[in-house]
Amino acid sequence: QVQLVESGGGFVQAGGSLRLSCAASGRTFSSYAMGWFRQAPGKEREFVTAIAWSGGTSYADSVKGRFTISRDNAQNTVYLQMNSLKPEDTAVYYCAAALSMKERPVAGAQWYDYWGQGTQVTVSS
Repeated sequence: QVQLVESGGGFVQAGGSLRLSCAASGRTFSSYAMGWFRQAPGKEREFVTAIAWSGGTSYADSVKGRFTISRDNAQNTVYLQMNSLKPEDTAVYYCAAALSMKERPVAGAQWYDYWGQGTQVTVSS
């Protein structure tokens, strides 16, 4: 069992930055991959980025060069640094844990076993 709690969402103007955090508890944090997904109103949940236990990463094309995922295995926390934010980044952001994917920063939601409650990010134009 893994519990995930996101924080750091908020309201920001276009071009601004936000840093999201996701604190994990339960199973050994360094034994699984972590991901961030987002869901905008009226749209399906989409992959944003993921990180393997060793630090390997993957990103959606829409956020490459603007967003950075990182993890602190000692603190059981994964971060999402979001720079150059755009109005189309507005969404609820969810972190997720893929227990069977330690080595691979997978993009498919079907691989993720546990999800946080989400944190709202709103970017104004």
